[in-house]
Formats: sequence, C-alpha cells, structure tokens
Amino acid sequence: MSTYDLIYKTVRQIPVGKVATYGQIADLAGLHGKARLVGYAMFQVDRDVNDIPWHRVINAKGEISYSTVREGGDYLQKQMLEEEGIEFNSAGKINLNQYQWQPNFC
Repeated sequence: MSTYDLIYKTVRQIPVGKVATYGQIADLAGLHGKARLVGYAMFQVDRDVNDIPWHRVINAKGEISYSTVREGGDYLQKQMLEEEGIEFNSAGKINLNQYQWQPNFC
C-alpha cells in the first residue's frame, strides 16, 4: 500500500460533521511529522469523482488552508463543511473541541 493510500484510507474514516487536522491524519496513518505530506495527498484528490472526504481535513488552527493554487477548492471546502453542519466563527475558524474527530480504537 502506498503512502497516499494509507492517508486516503485514514481520511475515509472521518465521519460526516467532523474534521481532522493534517497532523492528526499523519499520526493516525503512521506518518508522524508528515502533516505536509497529508496536504499534498489531499491536493491530489479528484474532487469530482472520488470517495475521499478531502474537505474534512483542515489545519491545526481549525482553519481551512486558503491558497490560490487550490483554484477555489478552499471555498468549496468551506461550503461542503457548512453543508455538513460544521460552523465557522467570525474569524473563519472551526471549534476543534466540538468538531474534531476522535476515533475509537479498541
């Protein structure tokens, strides 16, 4: 399984109405310290035909990482999260205490 496949497998587990941080996904995928790699993997996801909920991955500040390179994907991400019931405060941040995914491991 490739590194990106490990990342995607982890991201697919984030439930509707929850988010995870890039670093959290890296840690859960066994890629400690590779948050940036998770970002690169999310950027590669084909938004139109993929089952990977890329929009549920945000930065550690509880924010969407805006960039002109994303060609509007960051605004789409915000819209998709809001459609799932995730709220942003006036500064554009998500309350991680409320919305961050906490996986249950046995």
